[in-house]
Order: sequence, then C-alpha cells, then structure tokens
Amino acid sequence: MSVLVLALAVSAACCLGFGFVLQQNAAARAPLGDFLSWRLLLDLVRVPRWLAGIGLMVCGMVLGALALGWGEVSLVEPLLATNLLFAMTLSRWQTGQPLGRQGWGGLALLAGGVTAFIVAGQPRGSVAVAGPMRHWLIIGVVAGVALLLTVYAKRSRLSAGPALLALAAGLLYGLQDALTRISGQRLSQGGLFDLVTTWQPYGVVVLGVTGLVLVQSAFETAPLRMSLPALTAAQPLAGIVCGVGFLGDRLRTDTGALAWEAAGLAAIVAGIVALGLHPAMPAGAVEKQREKIAA
Repeated sequence: MSVLVLALAVSAACCLGFGFVLQQNAAARAPLGDFLSWRLLLDLVRVPRWLAGIGLMVCGMVLGALALGWGEVSLVEPLLATNLLFAMTLSRWQTGQPLGRQGWGGLALLAGGVTAFIVAGQPRGSVAVAGPMRHWLIIGVVAGVALLLTVYAKRSRLSAGPALLALAAGLLYGLQDALTRISGQRLSQGGLFDLVTTWQPYGVVVLGVTGLVLVQSAFETAPLRMSLPALTAAQPLAGIVCGVGFLGDRLRTDTGALAWEAAGLAAIVAGIVALGLHPAMPAGAVEKQREKIAA
C-alpha cells in the first residue's frame, strides 16, 4: 500500500468528518418544509457554518479523488470510512461528552476492521475491466436501490427516513467514487478533451449534487448519530462493489482471506454504528425540540 495513497485517503476522511459535523449543525436549523427539496440548499448557502462544512467536504472529495487516482477503490474506500473518527472528535469537543466504553469500543472496531480488510484482502488493480453490460448492470442496481430508499424515506419522513436517506446518499457517493476513478484515468491517459467528451465526469457532478440534497435532508431532520453511520457504512460497501464489480480491482479469495475480509467489513459496520449512536454526536432540530418539550 502506497504511503501517499494512505496519507491522501486519511486526510480526505479528516476533511469529510469535520465537514459533515459543520453541515449538520447548520442543517438542523433549516425549515422542515425544505425536506428533500432543492430549496434546502438555497437556504443553507446563506449560512457561514454550512459553507465552511461544504468547503471542507470539497477538500475531502478532491483529496479522495487523488487517492482514487493512485489507489484502488477497494483500498481507498475503507480508509475514507474513518471520517467518522474525525466527526466524533469534533462532536466530542463541541459536546464535552467523554468517549467511554462505547466510544473507545467503536473506535477499536472501526480501526481494526479497516486494518483487517486491507491486510487480508490486499486490494490491487488489474487490466481485466468488466464489459459494458456488467458495468451498467452494477451502476443500475446501485442507483436503483438508492432511488427505492429515497422514495420510502419520503414516506417515513421523521422515523426511519433520515437513516434511509443517508444509506441512499452513501450508495450514490460510493458510485461517485468509482466514476471519479474512471474520470481520473481518462484525464491522465487522454487529456482534458478525452475527459470532457465522456459521460463519467458529468455523472460525478449529478451524483454529488443529488447525494448532497439527500444528506442535508437527513441532517435536517435527525441527529447526526441517526444519519452519519448509515452514510459512512454504505459508501465503502458500494465503492468496493463497484471496484471489484467493473473496475478490475482484485482481492485475495482464499478461504482465510475471505473470512478476514468479511470480519473486517463486519467490524467496520459495527464500529460505525457504535460511534454513530454515541451521545457525543450532536442532536438534530427535531431531537432538540423534543428535549426542550421533555424538560
């Protein structure tokens, strides 16, 4: 594993984690009538804290794109999942809530899961890229599942809606990372003209904006611990599926390696959930309102 890829991916995770917390701080105060509407972005763009969060997220996406340019998606995605560690750090500073057993346990699971998956799987690139049919099939399945989750989230609104929206956004972001890698390869091999005459960079933009609306709607209606774990868990899983499915990424497939890879992914998800449910994660507008009523 390249030290440069490691540094870029972890730096990207840091920017993303801090950016998500700042975005949720602002989105929690947005009007609930803007749920799943483009108006939400128009309202938030006037909030300095939200703009700072978006700036950090953009920096994270740029660093992540550079990491994807030099490393495999199945390698970079688990490292990007550590953004929750940095989100927890900022949230803990804001709330003053100690980590406790749950926090430290979640940190250990997430860090250990990422390490186990990368060491066992040894992700590497390959020239055996999948054909167009498999390419579009995987893209269609990932995008289709995200669409179904969004439709159901709109119906459930303030109950399961935020988690479902975050899951949908995570799937789209994982797909976006795969297209980002393709775009970077086209730019390095064929130059700018070759890049702008293909559909992938435009797909990156569409997926990014759509995911942003979904994420902000989730942040608006629920505490961060109900949305960020789902987002953080779905993105690497979708990215790994795309990387192995049609980008030619290869993982070790012997019995022992597969067992450790599965255990690593399970530990990543468990750690994300444990950290996301930690009291240090800031509350959303709805939960704050309920807390005031209860008081």
